[in-house]
Amino acid sequence: MEGKAVPGQLVVSMSGRDSGKIYLVINFEGDRFVRVVDGTLRRVENPKKKNVRHLKYYPVVAEEIAEKLNSGARVTNPELRRAIQRLVDDHERKKDEDRG
Repeated sequence: MEGKAVPGQLVVSMSGRDSGKIYLVINFEGDRFVRVVDGTLRRVENPKKKNVRHLKYYPVVAEEIAEKLNSGARVTNPELRRAIQRLVDDHERKKDEDRG
């Protein structure tokens, strides 16, 4: 999945000052860069440009955010925060179930 992000996909920064920060991909800048947001520090109005090699990709996508981004509808920062929290909670729950 490395380097193959889709809009609405959950990613984690692996380098830079924001290392360990969780984001959602909102769009692409050529083949090497994506724009990411978290709805708090990196808002829709000011997305962060990240090199695709500096991100860890999770195999989960916020479907409602992806649909809005693909259709050109407006995405709000509270929607982003809720989507990220839900994806993280679901991922953690699934990880715990796999262990137990």
